[in-house]
Amino acid sequence: MNLFDRPSLMNKFIMNKHVINLITKIERHINYKMEKVLFKRQHGYDLNLKNPKSYNEKIIWKKIHDRNPLLPIVADKYKVRAYLREVLGKDEAEKILIPLLFVTDRPETIPFDKLPEEYIIKPNHGSGWNIIVKKNTSINKKDIIRKCNYWLNTPYGVFGNEWAYQEIKRKIIVEKLLRDKKGKLPKDYKFHMIHGECIFVQVDFDRHTNHTRSLFDKNWKFINVCHAHPKGPILKKPDTLEKMIALSKILSKPFDCIRVDLYTIDNKIYFGELTNYHGGGGNNFTPISIDFELGKSWKLKQNYWGKNE
Repeated sequence: MNLFDRPSLMNKFIMNKHVINLITKIERHINYKMEKVLFKRQHGYDLNLKNPKSYNEKIIWKKIHDRNPLLPIVADKYKVRAYLREVLGKDEAEKILIPLLFVTDRPETIPFDKLPEEYIIKPNHGSGWNIIVKKNTSINKKDIIRKCNYWLNTPYGVFGNEWAYQEIKRKIIVEKLLRDKKGKLPKDYKFHMIHGECIFVQVDFDRHTNHTRSLFDKNWKFINVCHAHPKGPILKKPDTLEKMIALSKILSKPFDCIRVDLYTIDNKIYFGELTNYHGGGGNNFTPISIDFELGKSWKLKQNYWGKNE
């Protein structure tokens, strides 16, 4: 039987919100032992949740403690569009939003015959899940529908304590597929924002083939480190850098730490997504000292989003 014919028994089991809450309570009761074991394996040092100092430690702390009501909204790849319209204004938001072709919670209703030659299909509640449909390629509609149903029946981030994803009403979205002037999928520009300021920019190359990653500071000085993937090339400063940083500051204002993902094609900026938990706290730095250096900028505060805080 095809993997996507029906959700696994485990997925059916943990779809239940009461079970998801139980899993969260158990992890809290055992003092986040699963997180600590995985963290040590990924980074080589012990996770300190009582006094987190590194960037990755603080991401884990955020997963466990941050209940900013905006987190599930911006984690939702569909609802985040409304957030952009509210923060930027409808006209400005529409300039940077990737055209939405279709949205549904019933994949069998996807109008394949009416879609353009190229597009991307993804769920609104996960990360790294997508189907890219390219020109002049045949598709198996039944397989795509099965895979979409599998996504809709699969919780994301339950065992990683990623609370924001559990609050999302799951949907499938279809968007225009972006390409640069050379016909390639565009590079990802990811702005790591802490307290409304850019602490570094991450650029991902060839994510679907030979994934490399380059890091730069906000002035576009190359940071000579590896971050979860082999180092990428030293890239020319994009003409839109200042505009992208200004946009990231606006979008990140209600959050202590968030990643703003953008694209720039022919000097036009497109919005990718907002990421609450970069790498789930598992993307290691080499050397490790960078992890702790970056963490210094982030001043943790309970309920930082509250009006009286």
